[in-house]
Amino acid sequence: MIAGENSLNAHVLVLNKLWMAVRVTSARRAFSLLVRDLAEVIHVDDGAYSGHSFNSWSELSEARDEFCINEYEWVRTVRLQLAVPKVIRLLGYDRLPQHQVKLSRRNIFARDSNRCQYCARHFPISELSLDHIMPRSQGGVSSWDNLVCCCVRCNARKGGRTPAQAGLKLWRKPVRPRRNPMISTRLGSGKYASWRAFLDHAYWSVELK
Repeated sequence: MIAGENSLNAHVLVLNKLWMAVRVTSARRAFSLLVRDLAEVIHVDDGAYSGHSFNSWSELSEARDEFCINEYEWVRTVRLQLAVPKVIRLLGYDRLPQHQVKLSRRNIFARDSNRCQYCARHFPISELSLDHIMPRSQGGVSSWDNLVCCCVRCNARKGGRTPAQAGLKLWRKPVRPRRNPMISTRLGSGKYASWRAFLDHAYWSVELK
């Protein structure tokens, strides 16, 4: 394939054999699974689903008028251009997804939308840190309801105190997310609207790989 790294790193939702969402992978990994006949493309068009092998997806991609071109990433090969699928289904994997979202710095930043939970301002990741609402020095633990995204300035102001002791108020009460916050963030983009059909009624954990 001849393609830019951006297209090959595009996000693809992966379903198991039972049509349950299990993870998000890169376009590069998705094409590898398709070429080896380990998965099929699930094309969503006006609420109707159709499954495609790598060969039939290649043929469909050639008829570019079948796609809203700007809604897809495209990969150029020596012979043709391929639309990067948005959803694939594993043909031999029927394990059920896990039910807990991984507690991680990235997921907390995503849950809080890169917004300091004290001053309510958005910041680049380089200017954010994590804060224990109940400080560890006072018995606080690392958990979904005790960790929040915090800017450097508010973190320094709060120090080893509780928000009340530091004269601060939480912008929003932290909660354990139902699904991976990175997915919820992407669902806000029309580009990934086709994922909704497989996510709205599922309680699952997805780890980006």
